[in-house]
Amino acid sequence: MLALQQAEDAPRYLMADMVEDIVERLAFLRVEPARALVIGDWTGELAQALSRRGDVTSAEPVEGFDEEQPFPATGFDFIASLGTLDTVNDLPGALLHIRNALASGGLMIASFLGAGSLPVLRGAMLAADSERPAPRVHPQIDVRAGGQLLQRAGFADPVIDSRSLGASFRSLDGLVADLRAMGLSNVLARFGPSLGKPALTLAREAFASAGTDGRTTEHFEILTLSGWKKG
Repeated sequence: MLALQQAEDAPRYLMADMVEDIVERLAFLRVEPARALVIGDWTGELAQALSRRGDVTSAEPVEGFDEEQPFPATGFDFIASLGTLDTVNDLPGALLHIRNALASGGLMIASFLGAGSLPVLRGAMLAADSERPAPRVHPQIDVRAGGQLLQRAGFADPVIDSRSLGASFRSLDGLVADLRAMGLSNVLARFGPSLGKPALTLAREAFASAGTDGRTTEHFEILTLSGWKKG
């Protein structure tokens, strides 16, 4: 997966949007962390931006960094998690570990795909599966649940918001290729069976019919959670 993400022609629009948003939030809050931890940014852009202000540690879950375990280091002024928290088995626990790794007064910002993402793909899969829909997309978090999770993890002054990012595709295969290249394909331990040729044809037709002039726009809902460690 990491090899696909780091390919020269890999699609980076989702990660680029998350990185740009976090940089803008830090500037608005006038936060210049002396010690930061960046999780999941396979582009390296956020770490590069933060390195101008202080020391930065980068971690990739696919390389053995487990957000469901206590962090090996603590005392970070800022922790950013990009595109990973929606796929952990214990999200409340992961948020708690992030809070524990922060220094007093430290800030956490996490961005990942939230509820409402990929509506066209979901519709195409339902059309293909017909009367026996199979699990094709892992469960996703909405704004309300995000707020509850931050409070449960003990973050102060929590802020939760969601924004939509659209991308246009010529075919269902183009969308699926992008999802795979960005590490966003199905991560369920038990997922549905592969589509046969007739079902795949139905899915492609449903996807195409949702668009106009040979292109279909898919939407990604980016959920952002932020909070502080006080005391």
